[in-house]
Amino acid sequence: MHTIEPHYNWRNLYIASEDRRSPFFGREYSEFEFSNAIYDHFIHPQWDTIGSATLYIKILYVSYESGYAIIELIGEWNDCLYNDIMFLKRDIIDELIGNGINQFILIGENVLNFHSGDNDYYEEWFDDIDDGWIAMVNFRDHVIQEIQSSSIDYFVAMGGSLNEILWRNQMPQYLYEKVNNLIMKRLPA
Repeated sequence: MHTIEPHYNWRNLYIASEDRRSPFFGREYSEFEFSNAIYDHFIHPQWDTIGSATLYIKILYVSYESGYAIIELIGEWNDCLYNDIMFLKRDIIDELIGNGINQFILIGENVLNFHSGDNDYYEEWFDDIDDGWIAMVNFRDHVIQEIQSSSIDYFVAMGGSLNEILWRNQMPQYLYEKVNNLIMKRLPA
């Protein structure tokens, strides 16, 4: 797992540690010291800790003008044991919402498992963004099934075409427009 880096093709457009409104403003990274781990597997030092023992993130891009954030995740999303959603919501999402972000793209290609807990933080997140949305993009099939079985999919858009987006060689605006169009097609007229 130590060789899996967060997506870096957009670093010329956005770097969370250089964004004064980012929860990670001022953070410094080592390219050589591997200190964070998921269980007994070290992960690349560019991933950001959110206080969870098993889930790490990277804010890849934020557009304050358009009101969206793209966040990549790695690890095991474990609300049952570690209440990962509480850390994510309180320490990252609330700060982004406070800066006008109401559309969230969560990229889950590197999320290995999901273990549910209470749905309260998901419901709160959903309520906090009014006309916004939360989209889970490219999550593994078994992770989608685990999320659906916990009824969190009421608060987030996931599966179907959202799980087939080729985004790595595109600009962040492309990913946002693609996800936004898919979300708008799902909403009742």
